[in-house]
Amino acid sequence: MVQFTLPKNSKVKKGKVWPKPEGAGRIKEFRIYRHDPESGENPRVDTYFVDLDDCGPMILHALIKIKDEVDPTLTFRRSCREGICGSCAMNIGGENALACIQPIDKYKGAVRIYPLPHMSIVKDLVPDLTLLYAQHRLIEPWLKTDTPAPEREWLQSKEDRAKLDGLYECILCFCCATSCPSYWWNAERYLGPAVLMQAWRWIADSRDERGGERLDELEDPFRLYRCHTIMNCVRVCPKGLNPAKAIAEVKKKLAQRRF
Repeated sequence: MVQFTLPKNSKVKKGKVWPKPEGAGRIKEFRIYRHDPESGENPRVDTYFVDLDDCGPMILHALIKIKDEVDPTLTFRRSCREGICGSCAMNIGGENALACIQPIDKYKGAVRIYPLPHMSIVKDLVPDLTLLYAQHRLIEPWLKTDTPAPEREWLQSKEDRAKLDGLYECILCFCCATSCPSYWWNAERYLGPAVLMQAWRWIADSRDERGGERLDELEDPFRLYRCHTIMNCVRVCPKGLNPAKAIAEVKKKLAQRRF
């Protein structure tokens, strides 16, 4: 009989339950994933309690309060607190989101917070984004031209500029890529929704003169065509963007140039 076993240290154990704040009127429970790969220990879920009357309204406020006042070993990324930098992307209540713009009141009962799924973990809520950044570098996300640079700036009509709306706003939080089953299964070869949307952003830019080369780099069974329009990327994007549509535009462009 075939037996399947999980990798060593993959089982998530029950962790420490921290005491409730004394004299608190409105207490919220947070169950947070903790893991330090260098320790050799199994991941665990620690339980914390926060007084909502002495805390800001967002999930990130609670995390900062826990780190500052309860457990300084808790590790997570954060920067802008305004949904601009994408640093605090994590899985909250079973869905990828930015902690800085997710209201605590949105979640009923205990709030479960995990790192972005299907990623190697640096520590706790910090995923290793090395591969995603390398894939972003692969598409060469900058303006490429053969025409000599103008004295001031590259001009663009209002109509052409409007074609970039819904593309340039991407903050590379990778909520979309890490919610995509196709990326989970083929991360080493499929570029994923975030990177492919950025690729289309430059192909669609009227000022760029290397669109053909960019399409050549994407015309691959895995880099582009592992997208099966599952649409998780659209559902979780914190900026309300549509990576699936951008990927479809790349596919359409490749089909059009064959005729």
